[in-house]
Amino acid sequence: MKKRLWMLLMIVAAFSLVLAGCGTKEDTSSDGGTSGDSEGKKVYKVATEATFAPFESVDDKGNIVGIDVDVMQAIADEMDFEVEWQNTGWEAVFQTIKNRETDIGASGITVTDERKQTYDFTEPYYESQLLIVVKEDSNIKSLAELKDKKISVQINATGHVAAKKLQGDASTNIMAFKTQPIAIQEMLNGNVDATIGDNAVVYEYMKANPKAKIKVVKDDNFEKEYYGFMVRKGNEELLSLLNEGLQKIKDNGKLKEITGTDFK
Repeated sequence: MKKRLWMLLMIVAAFSLVLAGCGTKEDTSSDGGTSGDSEGKKVYKVATEATFAPFESVDDKGNIVGIDVDVMQAIADEMDFEVEWQNTGWEAVFQTIKNRETDIGASGITVTDERKQTYDFTEPYYESQLLIVVKEDSNIKSLAELKDKKISVQINATGHVAAKKLQGDASTNIMAFKTQPIAIQEMLNGNVDATIGDNAVVYEYMKANPKAKIKVVKDDNFEKEYYGFMVRKGNEELLSLLNEGLQKIKDNGKLKEITGTDFK
């Protein structure tokens, strides 16, 4: 009887050790990172919308590439963590951060006072400005001339905000689309008079589509904008990690090498 009881206790103890071992494979941290790679480094999930070249796009092999990818990787190398990119779509970038499904938003995100009410942002790493894009034969020369015109924008991007500021939130002349390239195509198709978008993205579109008969209109009424990486509100540990790494690549010249601009 004692022998059977001893054997039963040994089996229970062994089974408990197996369960304990299974439970330590992935340790979810308080800041959203996981320590699941072979070297024990934390892995942070990065949400993006990969149709925003040159900041993020998908190459022929299905990899997410671009300025944001390179900047984030440079920060990760400096601070010794790993990143896992997820092409969630523009609006989902914000929602997945809020829901703790991802840790970092990196999608050419302009830091605004409104967004800062819900999310935290790193120090800026890129300066941008909005442009108006019209057909080559268009007579439009300023933002003011779009007051009663049809405008296409990327939904909830700063171009969308600028259009609503000009025409009002309830304007039926504003057409919002999932991506900036679609917004530009709608203008080329004649469905709107102009589109508003970030300068780097517009110029990249023109570079990739040299036969597109479009031109840009600059207007000083557009304020300068600054991109930052986004994290969940109150996630001070991850925010400090990103800011420290960002400062290091500013100081060592890596940021300038990636972006082509001397941003301090």
